[in-house]
Parts: sequence; C-alpha cells; structure tokens
Amino acid sequence: MRTLRFLLRKEFRQIFRDKAIVSLIFFMPMVQLILMPLAADYEVRNINLAVVDHDKSSYSQKLISKVVASGYFRLAGYNQSFKEAFGLIESDEADLILEIPQDFERNLIREDKQKLFVAVNAINGTKANLGGAYLGSIIADFNAGIRMQLVRPPKFSTFPVIEVVASNWFNPVLNYKVFIVPGILAILVTMVGGFLSALNIVREKEIGTIEQINVTPIKKHIFILGKLIPFWVLANIVFTIGLILARFVYGIVPVGSLLVLYLFIAIYLLTVLGFGLLVSTFCDTQQQAMFIMFFFMMLFILLGGLFTSIDSMPDWAKVITRFNPVRYMIEVMRMVILKGSGLMDVLPHLGIVSLMAVVLNGWAILNYKKTN
Repeated sequence: MRTLRFLLRKEFRQIFRDKAIVSLIFFMPMVQLILMPLAADYEVRNINLAVVDHDKSSYSQKLISKVVASGYFRLAGYNQSFKEAFGLIESDEADLILEIPQDFERNLIREDKQKLFVAVNAINGTKANLGGAYLGSIIADFNAGIRMQLVRPPKFSTFPVIEVVASNWFNPVLNYKVFIVPGILAILVTMVGGFLSALNIVREKEIGTIEQINVTPIKKHIFILGKLIPFWVLANIVFTIGLILARFVYGIVPVGSLLVLYLFIAIYLLTVLGFGLLVSTFCDTQQQAMFIMFFFMMLFILLGGLFTSIDSMPDWAKVITRFNPVRYMIEVMRMVILKGSGLMDVLPHLGIVSLMAVVLNGWAILNYKKTN
C-alpha cells in the first residue's frame, strides 16, 4: 500500500502539473453536454412544403392553413404547376409537394372521396418518412373534421366504439432531451476515461520515465492500479458535474437511486480504464494510442444505442453490441434516471460489466512487460 500511495501521489502531481489538460478534462465535457443535446435532436420541424392548388376552393385553403399552422411545415412555395414545385425540390428549397387536384371540394362533397398527391424528397430518409407521416396525419384529421360537418352522427349510437387513451410513461411530454442527455453523459465519461488512460503509459514511454519505473521492484498490478485510480477519480468527478448540469440546465432529476447509479459507474469506469490501459500497453507512441482509441470509440458510440435503437439493428450488429460496454452504460443511465430502476433491475448489466472489468484489467496487467 505504501508503494501504491507514492505512485498515486506521483500520478496526481503529473496530471495537475499540466493546467491546460486539467481545464480540458473538465471544461470540454461541460460544453459538450450543454451544446450536443440542443443539436442532436431527432424531432423534425420546419419541413419545407411546396403546394400546387388546382382547386383554389375554401376547402383547399382550409387544408393548406391547417398544414402550415401545425408548426411542422413551412410553406416554401405556392406554385401553379407540379413542374414548378418539383424545381424547388431539385434546388433543395422544398422537401415535400402537396398537389390538390381540380374539383377537390366538389368531389369531396358529392362523391364522398377525393385523392391528393404527395411527393416526398427521399434523399434524407428520416426527414422524408417523418414529413410524410406528419402530412398524412394532418390530412386524416382534416378529413375527420369534414366528415363531422357533413355527416351528423345520431344522438345515441347503436354501434360499439373503442376509445383509446394514451399515457406516456417516464417521459410524459416526449421531450427528446430527457432521452438523449443521459446517453450523451455516458459517452462523455467513456471518452474522458478511455482516452486519458490510453495515453498514460504511452506518455511514460515517450518521455523515457518508463525505464526508471521498470528498474524498480514495483509489481505490475501495483503499477497498473497506480495508473488507473487517478483517472477513475477524475471520471467520477466529471460524471458528478454532468449530473449537476443535467439538473440545472435541462431539469433532469434522477428518479432512481444515486447510490445504484454511482455503484454502476464505479464498475463501468474500471472496464473503460482497463481497456484504455490495455491499448496503452500495445502502443509505443501517443499517436498510435489516439488512433486505436478513436477507432474503438466510434464503434462503441455507433453501436451503443445512443442514436440508433439496438432493436432496429441487424442480427450481426446485435451480437457485437453484447461486447460493447457503452451499450450497458447507456441502458443503465436511462433505466435509473428515467424509469427509477433499482439494483435488482440493473444487476444483469452490472454482472456483465464486472466480468469485462476483470478480463480487461487482467489482460492489461499480463500484457505489461517491465522490459518495455
């Protein structure tokens, strides 16, 4: 323990000696946590709509007004022909075209039916799908309102009616930030712990101090612990700052126990730091370590369920996500913060991450050679 205490004192002095690194450790995650949820928003608004109204009746005007007033669409053009409207799509000024045929109002009243034509720019698949769904929903609602005006239902209906009442749990107002902030915080903690630990031993190799350590009787597991604990402490501090920012900037208060959250993050950080130290033992320069960590971090983030649901991934990708520690961290963050899950609920995730921590740190200890 005495040897470990001296190593920890050396590591903390070495870390806090570089004021720029210390400020980046705390300042960059704070800025990213504030800005990224504002930009990473999957709610599609301001969809540019071009309208071709051949009817110019009161019903067609009401439909156009209803679409624009929904808040999801912005009128990009009121054109005389489909060719003119399609030119707006070709120049990226419009995302959808709504073409209202001639005699729209007359056919709707006399024949009880009428077709509308909607053309969608599908280059941006997400925007096209959501924009088409929004427009279809608004048209269906408009149609229901017209039917209520034209067909008066009897005072006492003899037909059975099923009424569906929806209730949104855990995120009642469907605020996207409530969903994305816990995931982004998990990614930031992973990046801070992973990159710093990956560069640590390599830095010792580059400046030559690793040779002085190698000739000492320090055991390998004590040396790895001395490299791991300082960044474990710093990552926990970054995590705490992130929870405070989530509370005061976005109003997100963990529903579950903070003890469960900190217990999981403590084990999770051992996994991430162990992986970073393992990468560090394989590399000879900080540039090599940076590129390797960047490669794995991209995989961790894209296959972690932050932006894309794991259930929507192909089967081979689902298998890979089982070996991705970030996946379990994001799931537990959302379970505890949003759902209020307890220790028994996150126990399977905790067991998997604990096994990863043992394997990665054990591998790092075995792979570190004092003859480096």
